[in-house]
Amino acid sequence: MENIVYFNQITWRRNNQEILKDINWQIKEGEQWAILGLNGSGKTSLLNIITGYNYPTSGKMTVLDQLFGRTDLSELRKSIGYVSSALDRFQDTIQLESVENVIVSGKFASFGIYEEVSEADWRLVDRILFDLRLEYLKGKKYSVLSQGERRRVLIGRALMSRPEILILDEPCSGLDILSREEVLELMDDLKENTHLLYVTHHIEEITEAITHVALVRDGELVATGEKRDVLTDALLSETFKIPVQVHWDGGRPWLTIEKRK
Repeated sequence: MENIVYFNQITWRRNNQEILKDINWQIKEGEQWAILGLNGSGKTSLLNIITGYNYPTSGKMTVLDQLFGRTDLSELRKSIGYVSSALDRFQDTIQLESVENVIVSGKFASFGIYEEVSEADWRLVDRILFDLRLEYLKGKKYSVLSQGERRRVLIGRALMSRPEILILDEPCSGLDILSREEVLELMDDLKENTHLLYVTHHIEEITEAITHVALVRDGELVATGEKRDVLTDALLSETFKIPVQVHWDGGRPWLTIEKRK
């Protein structure tokens, strides 16, 4: 499979307003991407197109070699894991669930277990706990976890379906510095078994595991490509609508805002 995701002249309109404009973008096998842009720039709209919840108004679109218009999007979604701070709205539902139950529910795309769980499923849960260095949480209730631990457990839940694409939509939103770094430390492990699509407006969250970046502004792509080529002063200033300078430290980019004259 050469292209994991392929946008060809994709436009999406809502209520006669053009939300995404002439998007041309390819994610190739083995690449790990970040989508970077301001709030309201179109990042979530891109995700909704990829997952098939919004359908392109015009253009050609494929995800995992499945051509939109000729594929069952509900089946396609089973190959895409999704983690977002928006999932926090389900916390009341799963407060008393064990960590293992929360993770295994990802196989059924539910919060709560309403179907039979096999021994193979529980073995996979154990494997996910091991891979994400969460074994110390085994047997604990979701309600007693820190915010950072909850996000990592939700990432484990997304991995239960063994997705070919794992979307992390601002997974560090609302976390303190320690919790954020605990989530970001998982990136190197996650990239071994899936294609990451990490969405943020915080450039310092782009870890060494990320190989490519797409910059989004006002529904258009400012630039796409290898991160060192894309994360430049000029392109980031255009994306963020304010003069900035980027510097690299510890394999990660950091921003400085230029003082307005």
